[in-house]
Amino acid sequence: MNQSPGNGSTRREFLLRAIKATAAVAAASFIGYRFRTNRPPARTSEDAGTFSLPDFSIPNRPARMCVVTGADRTKTINLALDALGGMGEFVKNGDHVLIKVNAAFATPPILGATTHPQLLEDVIRLCYAAGAAAVAVTDNPINDAASCFELTGLAAAARSAGARVAVPREASFRPCTVPGATYLVNWPVLAEPFRGVTKLIGLAPVKDHQRSGASMTLKNWYGLLGGRRNVFHQDIHGIITDLAMMVKPTLVVLDGTQTMMTNGPTGGSLSDLKATNTMIVSTDPVAADAFGATLLGRTPADLPYILRAAAAGAGTANYDLLNPIMLKAGET
Repeated sequence: MNQSPGNGSTRREFLLRAIKATAAVAAASFIGYRFRTNRPPARTSEDAGTFSLPDFSIPNRPARMCVVTGADRTKTINLALDALGGMGEFVKNGDHVLIKVNAAFATPPILGATTHPQLLEDVIRLCYAAGAAAVAVTDNPINDAASCFELTGLAAAARSAGARVAVPREASFRPCTVPGATYLVNWPVLAEPFRGVTKLIGLAPVKDHQRSGASMTLKNWYGLLGGRRNVFHQDIHGIITDLAMMVKPTLVVLDGTQTMMTNGPTGGSLSDLKATNTMIVSTDPVAADAFGATLLGRTPADLPYILRAAAAGAGTANYDLLNPIMLKAGET
């Protein structure tokens, strides 16, 4: 029995719709798989034009470290920097300095979840005393950025010392590709605060962290990421390694005056803190974190990102190789 033209047309339309539906399901499944596995998008020829951070480290200088024990942050940071030749060894006349703090949570400084405002104020003043032309402070907090800077006391500290707070906006981010990175391929990174910057300083507290084991100077760079950065939590050590490859700071300051021993990174109780009374200043963030791990009763082997960052060439996990200067506040 011959099929009418109308029935044939209907069948063809049905087949076309079926093919399109199958293709849509396959595409959706592929996208879902890519998201579920948290892999970055494929590299493209357009990646060559993405944003990248310059190298802010001091050229032709061996890595250095000073560790000072004492309960007074102002005394320990000044003593540590004096032992390394003063802030003038790192910040010169006319420099534009960006300070990356940890302002991740809208909590008071007494809880130790963020950079301490007194330390920030001291470092800003030391930068200006060394001849800095301008100092800015930035982070991309988990909570509302403006609220975090205010409630942590960091905004007031910055204003008091004459620095500008660079609160991120949607337009502040640009895609970044880090050569050799696993995840930082065409990923949005905080770019706007870096315009014109010639020196970069990281200020971070020592904290326990439920995913990475610890949050210190290398984890602090996580606050430069935009986008849905929570997708990296399944391989937190991998993204911290990528960040160590991306950021080459002038100096890092790791504040272990009050260390968050448990319930990190947010804490929430004074019982989470321990007075470890230690200030670590270094040009090598990997070494700084390796020493900071000891304040938490851990070793670099307990924190895979430290060993992976060292293997990637971001620094050394053996801080003894730096012959760190060990001092106590009050000593001459």
